[in-house]
Amino acid sequence: MPFGYASPEQIMRDRAEYARKGIARGRSVVVMQYADGILFVAPNPSKALHKISEIYDRIGFAAVGRYNEFESLRLAGIRYADINGYTYNRSDVTGRGLANLYAQQLGMIFTESIKSLEVEIVVAEVGEEPERDQIYRLTFDGSVFDEQGMAVIGGQAEAVSGRLKERYREGLPLAQALEAALFALTEPGGERPASAQLEVAVLDRNREHRKFLRLTGPRLQRLLDETTRPTPPAEPSPAPAPETPPIGPEGEIDTGSGE
Repeated sequence: MPFGYASPEQIMRDRAEYARKGIARGRSVVVMQYADGILFVAPNPSKALHKISEIYDRIGFAAVGRYNEFESLRLAGIRYADINGYTYNRSDVTGRGLANLYAQQLGMIFTESIKSLEVEIVVAEVGEEPERDQIYRLTFDGSVFDEQGMAVIGGQAEAVSGRLKERYREGLPLAQALEAALFALTEPGGERPASAQLEVAVLDRNREHRKFLRLTGPRLQRLLDETTRPTPPAEPSPAPAPETPPIGPEGEIDTGSGE
C-alpha cells in the first residue's frame, strides 16, 4: 500500500469527529413550538452576527458552528427561495424543499471535500395550524431529522434537550415557552443570560404575510420579566359553614331520634 493510506471508513470517521468537535464548542440553540407558532432562542452576545434568521415568508433558519460556513448556507437558501417564489408561486417555497437542498449540499461537501462543514442547522416552517408546523434538523453530513415539537443543536445538545423535555408541553404561551427554553439552556446552578446576551425570534402564525419577528429591547424584556414573575399563591378556600339541623313541621328542631 502507498505510504499514508487510510481506508474510506477511517476518513469518514475522522471527518465526522472533526465536525462534531467544532460544533460542540459553540453554544446550543433551542427551536420549539408554542401556542402561536415556533420560537427560536440562542445565547448570543453579538448584535451583528446572527444565529437565527428569516429565509422566507413562513420559514426561519437557525445554525451553530462556524459563522462563515452557515452564513453561506443561509444565503444559498434565500436565493433558492427567492428564485422559486418568483418563478412559480410563493406557496411553492417550503421548509421541506429547503431542508432537501441543504441536505444535498452538506452531504456532497462531507463526502467529496477534504474538510467537512462544522455546522448544524434547523429549518422551521410555521403552518396555518399547529399540526402543519415543520421543524427539520440537519447535521454536518447531510442527515435530515424531522423533529416533533422541538429541536436542540450545538453545544451540549443532549443535556439541553433533556432539560427542555422536562418543561416542554404542547400549546405553551410564548412567555412559558421562553421560560422552558431558558431553563434548558442554563446549566444547573448557573445564571440565566440577560436580554442583551440573548437572540430570540418567533414565527408567529397570526402575523400577516411575513411571519418572522425578532424579539428585542423592551418587548423581550417584558417577556423575560413574565418568566421570572412569581406565581401568586392560591387563595385559601373558605371554611364550610356548619350544618343547620332540619326544622320539623311544627317549627321544632328535628334531632333525628325518630320520636
